[in-house]
Parts: sequence; C-alpha cells; structure tokens
Amino acid sequence: MRFRYPIAPTLIAIIIAAILLTFLILPVGTVILSAFGTDGNFTLHHFVTFFEQSLLRESFINSLSVALLSVLFASMIAIPLAYLTVRFEFRGAILIQTLGVLPLIMPPFVGAVALQLIFGTNGSINLLLSEWFDFKIPIMDGLSAIVFVESIHYFPFILMNLIVSLRNIDGAMEESALNLGAKGFRLFRRVIFPLAMPGFIAGAALVFVKVFDDLGTPLVLGTTNMLAPQAYLRITSVGLDDPLGYVISFIMIGFSILALWMSARVLKGKDYSTTQKGSSAIQRRKLSKWQSFMAYGWIAIVLLVVLSPHLGILLLSLASVWSFSVLPDAYTLQHYTTVVSNSGSMISNTLLYCGLAALIDVVLGTAIAYLILRTKMVGRQWLDYAASAAMAIPGVVLAIGYLRLFKDVMIPFTDTLFTQTWVLIMIAYAIRRLPYALRSCMAALQQINVSLEEAAESLGASKASTIKRIVIPLMAGGILAGFVTSFITAAVELSATILLTSSESQAPMSYGIYLYMQSIAGRGPGAALGVLAVIIVALGTYASHVVVERTSALTRSKRVEDEELPPLANLTPSLPTGTIATNEVKATS
Repeated sequence: MRFRYPIAPTLIAIIIAAILLTFLILPVGTVILSAFGTDGNFTLHHFVTFFEQSLLRESFINSLSVALLSVLFASMIAIPLAYLTVRFEFRGAILIQTLGVLPLIMPPFVGAVALQLIFGTNGSINLLLSEWFDFKIPIMDGLSAIVFVESIHYFPFILMNLIVSLRNIDGAMEESALNLGAKGFRLFRRVIFPLAMPGFIAGAALVFVKVFDDLGTPLVLGTTNMLAPQAYLRITSVGLDDPLGYVISFIMIGFSILALWMSARVLKGKDYSTTQKGSSAIQRRKLSKWQSFMAYGWIAIVLLVVLSPHLGILLLSLASVWSFSVLPDAYTLQHYTTVVSNSGSMISNTLLYCGLAALIDVVLGTAIAYLILRTKMVGRQWLDYAASAAMAIPGVVLAIGYLRLFKDVMIPFTDTLFTQTWVLIMIAYAIRRLPYALRSCMAALQQINVSLEEAAESLGASKASTIKRIVIPLMAGGILAGFVTSFITAAVELSATILLTSSESQAPMSYGIYLYMQSIAGRGPGAALGVLAVIIVALGTYASHVVVERTSALTRSKRVEDEELPPLANLTPSLPTGTIATNEVKATS
C-alpha cells in the first residue's frame, strides 16, 4: 500500500494532537462550557449574576486597570532605558541591559514582600523620608502597590523586544529625518519609535497578559478584589460546582486572547521593514557632559528601584530582627538552616517538576517545529496554533480546568485520584511553558538549511539518522534555550501550583515561599527559599549561555576545518560502496 503521508510523522502528529487535546483544549473547553451552564443547558444567567455583584464588577475593573497601568509604567521604564543604551554611545550599555532583565528571575510575589520592606508605610525609604522631611510616599498601599510591583517585574519584556527593534532600524531613515529638520524628541516620536513599534507592541501585550492573570502578587499583598484571586477563592471555598468561578475564568481567557489579538491587529497592514539591519544600522551619537550626567543619574535611579527587590529579599533572608528600622537590627544564617532542614523536599520537587516539564517542552517543541517546517502535512499549522494558545491561558484557569476534568479520574491499579498527584503539577508546567520552547525550536530549525539534510540523505542516511545526527545537533543551541526558558519560568510559577498542590510533600519552592510569606514569623525562611530560587534560576541561565557559546564556537571551528579540507577527496573514502556510481547514474538519467 502507498500512504499519502509517511507513517512516522503522521503518528507523531497524532500523539502531539492527543496530548494538546487532553491537557490543554479539553480542560479549557470544560471551563468555558461550565461558564455557560453546568447542567448541560446553555444560559447567560451566570454572566448576568456576575455583573450584578458589586464585588465581582469591582474585581473586573481593578484587574483591567492594574494591567493597563502596569503596561503604562513598565513602558515608562523600558522605553528610555532601551533608547539611551541603543541610540547613544554609552559606557556599560550591555551591563545596564543585562541588569534590566534581572527582575524576571525573581517571582513577582517574592518581590512584593521585599518592596514592602523598602517602600512600605514603615519601610526603609518612608522611614528616612519621615525622619528627614516629615512625609511618606503611599506607594505600597492597595492597588498602587500591585501596579508598582508588576511594572518593576515585567518591564523587561518591553525592554528586550524594544532593544531588538531599535537595533534593526535603518540608519538612513534617521539621517533623512535629520536632514529634513527633525531632531530631539520629535525625531524619536515621528521616526524612531514608530519604526520600533513591533517590538514595543509585542512586549506590551506580554506584560498585559502576565499582569492580568497574576495570582500570587495580589494574594501576598492582601488584595482579593481582582479577578484571579476571586477565581481562586471561589473555587477553593465554594467548590468546583460554583458557576461564577468559571465565568471569571472565561473572562480572564477572553481578555488575554483579546490582548494578543489586538497586538497583532494594530500592526496588520503596516510596513515596518527597512533596507538595512544590524547593530550598526542606527548611528550612535555622543552625549554632552551634562546630558551624560542626567542620563547616568536617571539610569542609576531606575536600576536601584528595579533591583531593590533582590536587595530586600537578601537582607530579609539574613535578618533576625527587621521591624520599624531602615536596615535589619541583627543578622543570622538560621533561616537558611531552617530551609535546608525543613524544605529540602521543596527544592528537589522543583528540580524534578521543572526539569521534566522543560524536557517535555523541548521534545514537543522540536517535533512540532519539524512537522511545520520540514513536512507538507495538511493541518500541521494547527499544532502551532494549539500549542501557542497556552500563552493566553492563565495558570489559575488551566488548574481549574484540570480539577474539573480529572476530578473523578483514578490512577490505574491504585485508589489515588489523578488530581492528588504531583504529575498534574508537572503537566501544567509543561503545557503553560510549551510556547516558549516551541518558539526557540522553530527559530533554531529555521536557521538550518534543508540542503544539509538532503546531502545526508543523498549519502545514504535514513530520515531518522539525519534528524539524530544532523538536525538535532545543529538545533542544540535553540533546544537548550527553550529548555532553560521553560525551566526558569516554571520554577517561579504559583498560579497553577497553588491550586494543584494537594499536600506539602508535593510542594515545590514557589508554593513553599507562598506558605512562609503568609506569616511574619515565617518571612525569614521564605526569603531564604526565595534567594535559593533566584540562585537556581540565575545558574541555569548562566549555564545555558556558556553551553550556547561553546556550541557556537565549536560549530565555527568545525566549519573552518571543513572549508580547509578538499571536499571530494576527503568524502570519497567514507562513502558506502556504490554510492558515487549510483549518484552518477541518477545525475545522468
């Protein structure tokens, strides 16, 4: 029999589709259907009830306002930082950009506790202001505290995307604008920023989605009148049969998808391409001494603020007493001893869950990328759509879907419910982080010319051998980047963790930090556990950079060696018998 498509790719596609259907589409679909009626009858009554309750209306408005304001303030931090370090000759520009990304390696709810100690009503800054100037800044009160924390934590998404866009701008566009009289802020507003709009929109959409579905930060700061905390509280207090919990989840999904759709819609039909790209495209200009002083001063203030959570959590982890004082009154290492003795399982659980989740992500990401870019299978693009959709699904919604869909499923040959196992936590990590790994794998495979695979197959290698010995090694950098991205983002996941963790023996570090932070007495060990989490994430990131650099260097040296060798004379002895003759016959015919 002749099959229209090879059996192996078709089978792989079916397996991937089954995984996405079981652990993404069906759970989210269950949540959506439950919002329109839990008894099988379609109704909009639950939505009417939602908007009739003042608390839920207030929560909806608060979540939307916090997300929009966080995007605004994150932009105010990221845009000048990116513009100054890319547009002007700036000493330490790379260091500044690197430090600007550091907030991402700390869980936002951990940073919230640290910022309370520094900027809270009785924090270090306000104690100094009260003593010196007799006034305080109420920046860590109510919703403003959440906006402050989220802006500081998520602005690197805008920073990273904007830096790339600014570097790709054609310098001729700027020179033409200068010749026509545009300069200063007008040049930035009319030429530079519009050309960098794709990067800004991409980063702003990510910030909105991340803030809108964040659960840990509002809970730690004691704010429950927002959508994510309300969904969590209703499911945990009322139960899985509460329809309003599903209505809240549906609204969160809808606005996350709407934000990503609008980000694409804004750019649709507009051309941002230029004829020249590269780091030298946009000309760097020199700053005067006064401008340099102002620029460095502003950047120093920004970096001190955005890195203050790291300093605060470190001091808290070492403080034996820190109350109503600018700095801790005494220091100790006891908190780390407590964490190592009592929370060792949390650290090992984190490494296990996140490691397995990242491994699953890169396997699925590599397979999906290959099916999309190297096969002509009908419908293969839907695998990309389905996997990428996980980015728009809030963690608390996915967890609610799992609890609803698998509530009666038992582990075979046991009396244990599937929802009571750590496997579901690991699966939630893998599904939510799959888009990151997929994008890295897609980018890596797009940079591999298909002629390399064709050359291997022409020399007798099978498709499986070609993938194993050619494609995978050349994709190693992208695969590793996807693994590390999935691992470090899963390590700080709380939204899904807090709902799916059924016992302390299953708890990862993020859940342990949250439990410690619930009481003032436990904040020292919680801070110590947070410092360990940051160290693990930082080491993983550093190790990935080292491996990628070594892989790139090895690849470059290998290319040089191959270019120095006479190609045919060196390849002929290693060819299988009859290969050259067969190829000559094919070429002749």
